[in-house]
Amino acid sequence: MAPAEPRPTAPDWTEVDAPRSLRRTLGKYRTGRGDPTTRISDGDFLRATYTPDGPGTLRLTWNVDPAPVDECEVRAEAWGPGSQWLLAGVEAITGHADRPVMFPDPHPAVERALRLARLARIGASGDAYHQLLPTIIAQRITAGESIRQWVRLCHELGEPAPGPADVTVGLLLPPSPASLHRRPAWWFHPLGIETKRARPLVEVARHADKLWAWTQAGPAVLAEKLALISGIGQWTIGSVLGPVCGDPDAVPVGDFHFANAVAWAIEREPRATDERMLELLEPYRGQRGRVLSAIVTTAGKAPSFGPSKRILPIAKW
Repeated sequence: MAPAEPRPTAPDWTEVDAPRSLRRTLGKYRTGRGDPTTRISDGDFLRATYTPDGPGTLRLTWNVDPAPVDECEVRAEAWGPGSQWLLAGVEAITGHADRPVMFPDPHPAVERALRLARLARIGASGDAYHQLLPTIIAQRITAGESIRQWVRLCHELGEPAPGPADVTVGLLLPPSPASLHRRPAWWFHPLGIETKRARPLVEVARHADKLWAWTQAGPAVLAEKLALISGIGQWTIGSVLGPVCGDPDAVPVGDFHFANAVAWAIEREPRATDERMLELLEPYRGQRGRVLSAIVTTAGKAPSFGPSKRILPIAKW
């Protein structure tokens, strides 16, 4: 994977030293507790995925969490044709080179959020295909519904993960590109996935081989190429650039909650547009994604009021 693009230096921000929590860092790669492809617990991370060399399973174990980066005692094992690719990416996915940051004069809410979130790192899996599938499913629906649909899709099309049976029992690979790219939209309807989300799933599978080169070229190229795929917009792109490329500036535009959370934390405004969110994040350009994530995970949601709206499920229950 290509090195991350150079980041601005002080006085825009200063990297600070802090212990790293592998559980918090790697937890971003699991889609809900029931994710059939990824498991994480205290001291153990297991993920089945596809690589440029084929399917593979990665297992990471550690003794202390959180701990200084060089004292985490991470042990890595991998199985399957993609094992060497996965092992080569251990430092990237665990955020070994990433460091928390602090700005010279941040808003108090931003300073607090960054301080509370400093144990998490921004990893880079290099695997856009795997990250895109559950992200596309999560478009326009609630988190609970998207997790259930992702689990159903994996159980329908996912194959057993490579590796020792006592380690990988019940673990599934995500649906392969070959299993997705020719399926008609109506096939996904019993899973609760309507045509507007089914089509980009199929399109991503059709372009799966190209995703590796796009990712290696860096977040700007990946974002540009993904924008050309029908059904993939700025929310999806902003959601995957961080965990796939390690981009600390990636912001998902169009999220139902993020703009309100940022405006409430910084200006006590209960409702905001995406434009307002970007305005409030502008002083932190280069690290806007990190600031947004810190606010969302530590500052809580904006006050809620009024009726909620959701897409009615079409799955056969």
